[in-house]
Amino acid sequence: MFKQLIYLIAFHALVAALPAGAAATEKERRKFDYFFYEGLNLKNAGKFDAAYDAFNHCLAIDSTAAPLLYELSSFYVRLNRPEKAVEMLKRAVANSRDNFTYKMALASITRNLGMYGEAAEEYEALVRDYPEKKELNYYLADALTQAGEIGKAIAAYDALESVMGMNEAISMQKYKLYVRLEKPEAAFKEIEKLAAKYPMEARYQIVLGDLHLENGEMEKALACYQKANEMDPTDPYYIVSMANYYEAKGDKEAAERQIRSALVNEKLDVETKVNILSRYILKLRQTEQETESANPLFQTLLEQHPEDIDLKLMYGGLLMVQGKTEEARFQFQLVTELEPGKAEAWQQLLSLALTGEDIPEVVRICTACMELFPESPEYHFYLGIAYYQQEKYQEALDTYYAGLDILPKENLPLRSDFYGQIGDIYHQMGQSDQAYKAYEEALKYNDKNVAVLNNYSYFLSLEKKELKKAERMSAQCIKLEPDNATYLDTYAWIFFVQGNYTLAKIYIESALEKDKTKSAELADHYGDILFMNGDKEKAVEQWKEAKERGKETEVLNRKIAERQYIEDKNAR
Repeated sequence: MFKQLIYLIAFHALVAALPAGAAATEKERRKFDYFFYEGLNLKNAGKFDAAYDAFNHCLAIDSTAAPLLYELSSFYVRLNRPEKAVEMLKRAVANSRDNFTYKMALASITRNLGMYGEAAEEYEALVRDYPEKKELNYYLADALTQAGEIGKAIAAYDALESVMGMNEAISMQKYKLYVRLEKPEAAFKEIEKLAAKYPMEARYQIVLGDLHLENGEMEKALACYQKANEMDPTDPYYIVSMANYYEAKGDKEAAERQIRSALVNEKLDVETKVNILSRYILKLRQTEQETESANPLFQTLLEQHPEDIDLKLMYGGLLMVQGKTEEARFQFQLVTELEPGKAEAWQQLLSLALTGEDIPEVVRICTACMELFPESPEYHFYLGIAYYQQEKYQEALDTYYAGLDILPKENLPLRSDFYGQIGDIYHQMGQSDQAYKAYEEALKYNDKNVAVLNNYSYFLSLEKKELKKAERMSAQCIKLEPDNATYLDTYAWIFFVQGNYTLAKIYIESALEKDKTKSAELADHYGDILFMNGDKEKAVEQWKEAKERGKETEVLNRKIAERQYIEDKNAR
């Protein structure tokens, strides 16, 4: 009954939105209502593809219906086409100017997309049209801040403060904005007002002290901290701030003593201790100081709480930042043994294995995680890569197809990546037709998948097939990533295969300029292109360079020995 009520409300909204007269006959209205009702049903059932089709039928009947445009906008968000989602919402707002939901959705999506100027305009209109909704000033202030309209942002926070009252979050935002405007007195006044309003709150004295400390006003900072300590000697913020104070004075031993005293304090629970330690580390990193002074503090805490999972994860993360990968790995491995269902620890282990190119470890982790987290397709993805590296191509294919079965339909980018990997495997197996089918499927889900566009176009060029199509796809790669040496090399090679040696030379030289890896393949291609441009001596130099960089093929050796371009029929 509740669902029926929702649909009836949607229908009434539709009837109001449909144009009168010949443009909307009774027959068209009924047809529109049918497809819209069906679309809502399908969407509610999770059948998004069918729902999208139903809504597009509606669009063909009436392209001005605001509820329909609003529904379609959410589909374009799912399809990773934000510009189309914005267009739909703008049309919805234009055709239903009194609808708060549509206006709010438009403001939110432009803000999330980084279109802060447009978002600010939308929020300003919302604040003007709905003055009773004071919380809108928060979103307006944020959009204005991001758009660089600092003065207006402060005014929006003032409006919010007038309704909500003074609080730390608003005061701190205003403090930061005044700092950006280079108005230090106004900035401090915000925090001083907060401290004055809550004179018995140690927290605000500590905030004042922290601000003085940031400005290098050591005596004022210490006075604020001492005042806070008189109010509440056990405040964990005070402990961290005093440690930071000692760090700023260059007294690392005193800073460590301050934190250690808190860590051995039996009156503080482990959560508070972890919070103290994390704040201390954050401050060390913000001030670009060495974080290794925190390691013995972690050891102290771990001795007290040897089975605390979050503590081990936090310590492992710090060790990774310090570049101590083996020690970090040990902490994460302990977590997986103590609590196998802790996905975060497995992900950290997987990241370390991938970074270290430890393929057997990647296989071990992904195999375990596929059982522990059967609905997480990313482990199929990385296991497929590992099998590919081991040249176990059929196992890799089986893994990817199994992953596709559990991959949510709405996750189009990852679905595209799966098919891209499948295409690469088929190509490696010498099954070009199957590879190209997989690439087409990948591009159906994400037509801007640069890895697929590059590989597809390059392999077509090697087979001298559909070269204009290959050129178009490669050009799209360059448009998306103009500084990628690999993609520039592909583009150059496609021109080479087409006999356009002048353009090939321009793009291969651009690729070489941006290459940071000293690619042997690039040097070999450059030699081929130079030869076809009539520069035999430099061509031979580049072929020799390719050999020095590690490329070893019979064709390359012959090119060097015979000082002649020879097509490599076995190139892949």
